[in-house]
Amino acid sequence: MDWIKKIFKGCTNKFSEGHYHGHYAEDPQFYAPSGTRDALQEYEDEEIDRAIALSLLDESQKGVKVIGDECQLEEDEQLARAIQESLNFEPPSPQYQYENANTYQPIPVHFPVGYRICAGCNTEIGHGRFLNCLNAFWHPECFRCHACNLPISDYEFSMSGNLRFHKSCYKERYHPKCDVCNHFIPTNPAGLIEYRAHPFWAQKYCPSHEHDGTPRCCSCERMEPHNTGFVALNDGRKLCLECLNSAVMDTKECQPLYLDIQEFYEGLNMKVEQQVPLLLVERQALNEAREGEKNGHYHMPETRGLCLSEEQTVSTILRRPGFGTGNRAMGMITEPYKLTRRCEVTAILILYGLPRLLTGSILAHEMMHAWMRLQGFRPLSQDVEEGICQVLAHMWLLTQLDSASSSNVASTSHSASRRLKKGKRPQFERKLGEFFKHQIESDTSPVYGDGFRAGHQAVYKYGLRKTLEHIRMTGRFPY
Repeated sequence: MDWIKKIFKGCTNKFSEGHYHGHYAEDPQFYAPSGTRDALQEYEDEEIDRAIALSLLDESQKGVKVIGDECQLEEDEQLARAIQESLNFEPPSPQYQYENANTYQPIPVHFPVGYRICAGCNTEIGHGRFLNCLNAFWHPECFRCHACNLPISDYEFSMSGNLRFHKSCYKERYHPKCDVCNHFIPTNPAGLIEYRAHPFWAQKYCPSHEHDGTPRCCSCERMEPHNTGFVALNDGRKLCLECLNSAVMDTKECQPLYLDIQEFYEGLNMKVEQQVPLLLVERQALNEAREGEKNGHYHMPETRGLCLSEEQTVSTILRRPGFGTGNRAMGMITEPYKLTRRCEVTAILILYGLPRLLTGSILAHEMMHAWMRLQGFRPLSQDVEEGICQVLAHMWLLTQLDSASSSNVASTSHSASRRLKKGKRPQFERKLGEFFKHQIESDTSPVYGDGFRAGHQAVYKYGLRKTLEHIRMTGRFPY
């Protein structure tokens, strides 16, 4: 009877099926290594042994004496249980596993139910935890962030195309940051990311910086980043370090640029015969000189150049300032300069501290005012006079952008030439020139913007010389 019990016990091994619950699953017996062909033979041998045992049991029961009602009842119950367990036994399914790790050998080519391949490493997922996500199975350590390459263990993550990210990594890579404060640009009440951007430089910044006193560069108009200090000029303007690198700071330093503009006009057969003084001045001196003029047009909101016709005394910059603690200008020397009227033009004033290309375009603009006055042009409407002056400034910028760097060196001061040779300026200076050209082309004002576009169209269609002759005779652009 003990031998019979051993057989029955071997036939009642439990089996379990691996299940997946939620994102992660513990499956210690999910898929074990496959057995050999002997497993099937062993199973058939056990079936034969079981049949023999039952037959022997039946024969032995016929020769047993009835010792007592209680003993006979106990043996009958054991036999009934053995027969019932034998009838209830079924061969294990391919997806099940015995506790003693002997498994049913599946037919080759066919995989067992639940066979899992990791979509990350493309290997079989065996014992332990697994992740079911994005219509695939993964080892937890194979489900990784595309940015930091660390496993994603959070229940929430972000996608960009087919790429997976931690939510924090996705925000770091795709959520725009403010170029001023370097913080993530906040969302508006509707939950949308709202920011401002410069139309040319594409500098993105929080809308709040337009009202919190964040300064802009007086040249390129970019906002001052919190981690980069702009230079503070004496008249209250701020200048970024890139624009400072080519800034023209005093009257003497501007003279080579003045000669370059004069040569430009000579090349157009528009030589200015009279020697007109050129002075670099501060903002206050420029505004005072503008008030002293009876007539004249000027660009709003800030005047950066003037062509004077009246006798005045102007404070000009004799020596460029240095820059000390806190990037503040210091040590600048000015002196009064008395303007004497020898012709229709007494002087050209330019705001100091602007980059070479901006200073040159302003000077080319004011030189056109001087040339027309010296040529005896009638008083013109603002849009015509300012428009044709902007055309000349635009033409000069084009020659500078198209010229080789050697010609740029010839038109700079000695100190600016040294900076150019160090290789610190040309790339940004060209970008700056493109910006100044863009400013002229995209100006929305009816005087300077519309005037430039009308003048540019006339010059393109009829040429500069015929356009100027038509303006002299009619006071209007030809159409």
